Amino acid sequence: MDYYYQAPKVEHVQYIAAKSKHVEEVKKEVRDAYGRVVESSNQNEKCGNSRSCCGVSAKPDAEYSQELGYSQEEFESVPEGANMGLGCGNPQAIANLKKGEVVLDLGAGGGFDVFLASRQVGPKGKVYGVDMTPAMLASARANAEAGGYKNVEFLLGEIEHLPLPDKTVDVIISNCVINLSTHKEEVFKESFRVLKDGGRLAISDMVALKPLPKEMVENEELYCNCISGSSSIKELKQMLSKAGFTDIVIETQEESRMFIKDWVPGSDSENYVISAKIKAVKSRTKK
Repeated sequence: MDYYYQAPKVEHVQYIAAKSKHVEEVKKEVRDAYGRVVESSNQNEKCGNSRSCCGVSAKPDAEYSQELGYSQEEFESVPEGANMGLGCGNPQAIANLKKGEVVLDLGAGGGFDVFLASRQVGPKGKVYGVDMTPAMLASARANAEAGGYKNVEFLLGEIEHLPLPDKTVDVIISNCVINLSTHKEEVFKESFRVLKDGGRLAISDMVALKPLPKEMVENEELYCNCISGSSSIKELKQMLSKAGFTDIVIETQEESRMFIKDWVPGSDSENYVISAKIKAVKSRTKK
C-alpha cells in the first residue's frame, strides 16, 4: 500500500511523520549534508562521498547546467566554485528580472543564481542570498569577493524565518530548495511577507506526481536529494493561495526525468517526482 502523508492544514511533512523525528533533527541532517557538499567542492570532487547532492549528475558541470536551462555564457560568467552542480532548473528563465530590482534567493548555496541575478538587476539593484548552512555561506561570500560583486549580500538564516523586513523585495527566486523545508507553509508566508505589493515568486523546484511508497518516504538520502520532501501540485497551489499569492502557475518539466534518474540511481525517483517552474504574484493592495 502506498504511503502519502497529508497533515491537517495541507502542510506536507510526510518524511518527518514517517520517521517520527523532530523538525530540528531533519534540519540538522540537511545542513550537515550540504556542508559535506561544500567540503567536497573545496576538494575538487564531484560531491565526493556525500549522499546528499541534490541535483548531482555524472555529466560535466557545463553540460548539466545546460540541461537545467543555463547558457554556456551564464555558466562561464560566475566565479569558479559558485556552481556546485545543485539544482533542478533555472529560476532566472522565468523571473523576468529588471534593472534596479531587489531580489532574494532562497537557499543560495555557493551563489550561482545570486551572481547571475546581480548582472540582470545592475548596480542600482540588489540581490540577497539566504542559506542556513554556514559552510555554504562562507563559500558564497568568498565567491562574491573573488568576483568583485558589489550588489550582493549573503545572509545566514532559515527560509522559514527570513532575516529581512516586510515588503523589501521585488522578486524571490529559488532553485530546488523549498522541497527540503520541513514547514513549507511558513516558507510561503515569509516569502509573501518580505515581497513588496506586486512582487513576484519565480522558483524551480520538485513536485510529486503521485504518492511515494513508504520506503521512499522514510529514506533520508532521498529526502536530502530533493525527492521524498516534494509536495504535490495541488498541495503547492493550496499553500501558495493560503499565503495570499495569486496568478499561481506550476508548469512541470517532462525533460527533467532524464537527469533526475541520475541523482540516486536505481531509486526509480524519476517516476515519482519531476522538476517544475512555479510562479506566483503578491497582488497590489487596493486603495
